[in-house]
Amino acid sequence: MVDAVRISLRESKAARWSALMVVSFTMLCGYFVADVAAPLETLIEQKLHWSSAEYGIFTGAYTWFNVFLAMLIVGGVILDKLGARIAGILSGALMVVGCGVKWWAFQTHSLDGSQIFGFNAQVVVASLGYATFGTGLEICGITATKIIARWFKGFEMALAMGLQVSTARVGTAMALGLSDPIAKWFGNSVATPIFVGLVLLSIGLVAFLFYCAMDRKLAASEVDEGQSDGSTSEKEDADQFRLSDIKVILGIRGFWYISLLCALFYSTVFPFLKYATHLMVQKFDVPRSWAGAIPSILPIACIPLTVVFGSYYDRRGKGATLMLLGSLLLVAVHLVFAVPVFDSWLVALAATVVLGFAFSLVPSAMWPSVPRFIPERQLGTAYALIFWVQNLVALFAVPGLIGWVLDRYCITGTKIVDGVESNAYNYTLPMMIFACLGMLAVLFAYLLKADDKKKGYGLEQPCHTK
Repeated sequence: MVDAVRISLRESKAARWSALMVVSFTMLCGYFVADVAAPLETLIEQKLHWSSAEYGIFTGAYTWFNVFLAMLIVGGVILDKLGARIAGILSGALMVVGCGVKWWAFQTHSLDGSQIFGFNAQVVVASLGYATFGTGLEICGITATKIIARWFKGFEMALAMGLQVSTARVGTAMALGLSDPIAKWFGNSVATPIFVGLVLLSIGLVAFLFYCAMDRKLAASEVDEGQSDGSTSEKEDADQFRLSDIKVILGIRGFWYISLLCALFYSTVFPFLKYATHLMVQKFDVPRSWAGAIPSILPIACIPLTVVFGSYYDRRGKGATLMLLGSLLLVAVHLVFAVPVFDSWLVALAATVVLGFAFSLVPSAMWPSVPRFIPERQLGTAYALIFWVQNLVALFAVPGLIGWVLDRYCITGTKIVDGVESNAYNYTLPMMIFACLGMLAVLFAYLLKADDKKKGYGLEQPCHTK
């Protein structure tokens, strides 16, 4: 029995699902912090006297280092060259440091009245902290995705990625639903919800250290089995990666279609969530105290739906079709939000639920589709490049554009919000912008489906092969 061949640890259902749980929890903590300030926009305007444009700068700062310093691509190369353990710990540390800087900027009075290069110093420092955090979270995201692709190759990959996305959405839902009540509980403190996020991130980093121990066992088990199934250990995977592989990835047409689809799809969702609570107050006259509750339904709806659609892709396939259908739903929802006469909170509730279907359909099929045309040794860099395009468009350009449009074209006067006079906004133009971006997403989803039919990537085939 001593000479018996040992199987890979990922063959154990308990092991691979335990790894998924730990990584998903770390992502949940990150997504809580990513959206913790979204329900606080009105409070930030009232307490800190920021304009919508300054809030847009802060929101767009998430991508500064990822886009302009290419830190996300560097993170992808680190992931492929040095492995998930180092990339995960590095990303976790960046999230903690960045959130700490952001929290300090919101709670200190030492920046009051100060300027940096002609900009509000508080906005600049908070934005730098958010940019550092954003670098960490995006690297953590590609690390988590590659981890799942490795542990679930040939198994329930789409379901696993769907569950990871769903767990991250729990963090978003927590942020949207709890951030404003926490602030009110502590005397309308903008900084307190961010401090809660800092604590969660620290716990998430510790949790990832437990995953590192599991990853070492996985690497050892695959060495012991002599790679009899053709798989490679993480170290051997890393040794095979070359920087020239980036050129190979960029030469794949399907990669560009899925990258642009990703960027345009998330351009209609993530920036929308940043302004959704404000939209509920401005258009639907929802009290600020529970205005974040309706947007929080979006990530909550994603939790079961992403699992359902991911499981469907595992068993039945149709990944390209799912992405096309989800993109079509996006357009319909934002057109409903754009129509001025649809101003009942019940309409907002129904549209948000439908948006939840779209928000589940596309990611549940998109992320498991990338390994269909990218080898495992290049996956980290491929995901990093996709995330880089997403950061540039969806997380930098579009949030800043929406903030600028609101300030320039959408102020219609003033209104009383919770007893305080604030600017009144018409959200028709921003919602039309989201709808147009959704139409472009439909175009690239169609092109991806057509290219899959021509090249045979297998996007319409099931993921589960064992």
